[in-house]
Amino acid sequence: MHIVIVNRWPRFFDGIRWDNELTRYEEFIDHDANRVSYVVDGPGADGVLIDPGKIAWQVRVADVNDVAALGAAVREIIERVGPVDELIALSEFTLEIAAEVRAQLDIPGPSLDEVAVYRDKVRMKQVLEKAGIPVPRFASCVSAEQVRAFAADRGFPLILKPLAAAASIGVRRVDDDAELDAALDVLDLSGYEVEEFVAGEIYHIDGFVDDHAHVVFQAVSRYINDCLSFAQGEPLGSVLLRSSPRRTMLEDFCQQVVSALDLRRLPFHLEVFITPAGDPVFLEIGGRVGGAEVPHLLYRVFGVNLYEMFLRTLAGDPVPQVPDYADASGGWLIMPKSEEHAERVVRASSMREQVPALWRELLPAPGQVLAPGGAYDALHRGRFILLHEDEHVVEAGIRKIIENFDFEAESL
Repeated sequence: MHIVIVNRWPRFFDGIRWDNELTRYEEFIDHDANRVSYVVDGPGADGVLIDPGKIAWQVRVADVNDVAALGAAVREIIERVGPVDELIALSEFTLEIAAEVRAQLDIPGPSLDEVAVYRDKVRMKQVLEKAGIPVPRFASCVSAEQVRAFAADRGFPLILKPLAAAASIGVRRVDDDAELDAALDVLDLSGYEVEEFVAGEIYHIDGFVDDHAHVVFQAVSRYINDCLSFAQGEPLGSVLLRSSPRRTMLEDFCQQVVSALDLRRLPFHLEVFITPAGDPVFLEIGGRVGGAEVPHLLYRVFGVNLYEMFLRTLAGDPVPQVPDYADASGGWLIMPKSEEHAERVVRASSMREQVPALWRELLPAPGQVLAPGGAYDALHRGRFILLHEDEHVVEAGIRKIIENFDFEAESL
């Protein structure tokens, strides 16, 4: 096979940061049995660790998420190496762009229509609604008048959400007509949907589906706060659920969702509401490995590397067997940096002595400057992974960090 990997993620070897340590292309794809080429940007170049002599061809571009640049890079690879059998992109932000390039260059793999069921937030809910799976009431945004009519019919609060974003980027909650008018003045509605606000707890389910849309592995977690709150500067974490009727209900709901969407040979990150009445309602799904500390926690607790499962499958291997795993718990927490301005760290104190369940802790050093914004895997005020067989101990540890984390910085 000729495999082209699109990589935008660096790897770190300072003994401090663990981001992307599980995306080991050099280990999970046989570079001797296959011809393997790469398209990378600046950070992505630092994530390709295979012996350069085993790379068929590599092209560096300014931004792998520029469809024209990626298309030109893959064309160069085809001219140098030959037709491409597999174009691999692990980042959620690159999934549609890779699908566009496949269509342009007649490369096998997921098409734009296939990707839409786990990228387009309207399309996924249309499919699930037709299958009888509960979803929030929703609509594509066509015009300001149409959105105002939706608000008049459904009432507030409402959620305005980009069709294909991630990590709650660009998501807005609007609570009244004034907030709605302000949002409509600045948003490009052509890329948005509107949906009703669903009250309740939010859970995420991370796993892998085989060739027959059967879930071969899944782990259920409950969020501490939510992704929208994180985008507004609040801490975000989650706790793995041990065996319980609620976990079983969510596992069954998850299988219904992935079957209805016909997901195959793919990792997934599913988010679900549980209403005050105890009923599951679909929130959204991504056809990729979950972000933040999710993959690292699952690998440590269950011995399952979802990146490895996906890469080996894409390289033509059978879906890997999932090891037997204990009914254990764990969790993670991110204390976000400022979204509005850079800050120079004065103090970020370790929580290890106060929280014995803490496994990993990433803190910025005094004097370090934290740039505003950034995804879950950026260097924030604090990132933490906790391990314990009792989920209540894990949650108590997370809440203790939130309440007692000693951080000081000066605004720049």
